[in-house]
Amino acid sequence: MKKVTVIGAGNGGVTAAYHFAKNGHEVCIYDDPKFDEQIKAIRKTGQIIALDSDHGCQMEYPGIAKIALATTNIKEAVEFSDICVMVCPSFAQKILFKSMLPYLKKEQIILLMPGNYGGLVLHKMLQEAGKEDLGIIFADAISIPWACRIVEPGIITIMGMKEFLPLSIMAKGVKKEEAKNSIADVLPLPIEVLSNVIEAGLENINFGGHPLLTTLNMGILENFDGNFNYYKDCCSTATASAADIMDKERLSVGKALGLHLRTELDAMNSLYDCQYKTVYEFNRASVTHGKINKAPNSSKSRYITEDVAYLLVPCYELATLCGLRVPIVESCIHIASAYNRVDYFTEGRTLKEMGLDNMTLEDITTYIESI
Repeated sequence: MKKVTVIGAGNGGVTAAYHFAKNGHEVCIYDDPKFDEQIKAIRKTGQIIALDSDHGCQMEYPGIAKIALATTNIKEAVEFSDICVMVCPSFAQKILFKSMLPYLKKEQIILLMPGNYGGLVLHKMLQEAGKEDLGIIFADAISIPWACRIVEPGIITIMGMKEFLPLSIMAKGVKKEEAKNSIADVLPLPIEVLSNVIEAGLENINFGGHPLLTTLNMGILENFDGNFNYYKDCCSTATASAADIMDKERLSVGKALGLHLRTELDAMNSLYDCQYKTVYEFNRASVTHGKINKAPNSSKSRYITEDVAYLLVPCYELATLCGLRVPIVESCIHIASAYNRVDYFTEGRTLKEMGLDNMTLEDITTYIESI
């Protein structure tokens, strides 16, 4: 049994705390005092409940898990364990890590789910704070393990879980192996260690489906208030064709960087233990995704604000550095920027924010291998 801290009490954070505790670990869950609804509910009962069914669908991993500490005190949360699992929107990674900085412990593991290149951003913050000698180990997961939702405070549903979780670890030698073992002990599914943090960012399973399908279907999403199944109803043969071209753009960037990326279809089939022949077929027939009876209802959805800003923008910047054109990726960023009147090309996760500006491809490779 390990002690583990979950930073963030949204859908993924509450589910992580539940599943870790259900598997016998001693768990602390934290969220900012301004977003304390879940923390208050969990503190009051001392537990998180996962339902066995919801809206007529059978759910996975039902039960009750006891939570050791639910807190809005960041000092308590960071000092509780040697492993902090950050399950939060990418824009919040820097905000939360800044509050964590004074209380970090030597060689503490910070696992970001999803990472979205966050390990690079937080490592840069560690350097700027003069605390690089702490030897903090950053791990970037490609996603969260679960398809999950909060039903009401302290109560969740889990529609399904991936077969394994690819992630990168920023450490070397013995430290990397120790971190791998510690993370594997905590997570409720096998892990696959990727070559580096950029591979983890490009392998995020949300890269194609979420931002592209959302931008292409914004009218129906808004007009019907998201009251339908996103995956079945937003994926058509035409949108799946566009997603396939977008995926080829992502793969071309990976190839230019010397990375061997999975296709979107291969990733979905392997992560969810399926044998679908097309992305269209997966979206229409996936048992796990078929249980999700809601869709985004505005352009402010995380499928835009998170996945465009923190997945598509870095891909576009890396493509530009490689001398590649990625027109579908670029178009999606332009459309999302127009929807929200935000320039995601500058406000998203840029190479500068990751500490990679003014570097050649060779410089980036050398830098990533050195940290």
